[in-house]
Amino acid sequence: MALEDVYQRNLHHRTHRAGWLRAAVLGANDGLVSTASLMIGVTAAKAGGADAQGFLITAGAAGIVAGAMSMAVGEYVSVRSQNDIEESDRLLEMEHLSIDPESELLELQEIYIKRGLNPELALEVANAMHARDPLEAHLRDELGQFPHTKARPVQAAVASAAAFTSGGLIPFVGAFAPTPGKVAFSIVGFTVVGLIFTGIVSAKTAGSKVLAPTLRVILGGCFGMAITAGIGQALHLSGI
Repeated sequence: MALEDVYQRNLHHRTHRAGWLRAAVLGANDGLVSTASLMIGVTAAKAGGADAQGFLITAGAAGIVAGAMSMAVGEYVSVRSQNDIEESDRLLEMEHLSIDPESELLELQEIYIKRGLNPELALEVANAMHARDPLEAHLRDELGQFPHTKARPVQAAVASAAAFTSGGLIPFVGAFAPTPGKVAFSIVGFTVVGLIFTGIVSAKTAGSKVLAPTLRVILGGCFGMAITAGIGQALHLSGI
């Protein structure tokens, strides 16, 4: 098989998307659920008085902006921490290779033996890997570090913030319903549609079946909205 064919086949794997897909899915889902929950909670609590709709729009916009910034910073910090761990392991492996390359060679041989090679072949492969690039071999086969799965903090932060904003704008549209009585229904309706879309897109992007991930996203989002609506209604009834 030609190298070009191998490359094209590898493009069908989804592992290279792990660096940003998790952040994007989390951001979109969080944008939908948190913004919808905030606005439904405000609506159920009847906050804002005579200008309830204006108050709701302000609360929704503030929630989207604050949430997007929080998601971006949180995602950057967490993924950057993963980068720091990877870099620390890399430096430690470089030190081990410089101090005791023979032991590192035997360590690599043992890894290949555990994967099913006989000792002679495992040593031959380990020698070949060490002759080519020992650091790369140990990062890959000992520590599981691959270039296509490397944590990318800026990419994850941007994907998370953009997805949160996109998700948050969907329930936000419901705040512009013509009558106050329809606001909550509009928010819920737009949010459910957004959850369905998010579930389908994330499943397709990950290459998995559509039904189970989509149902998981919908049920989780509806549960969050129901809890927040109940708390808002309880606050309204208690007069707080």
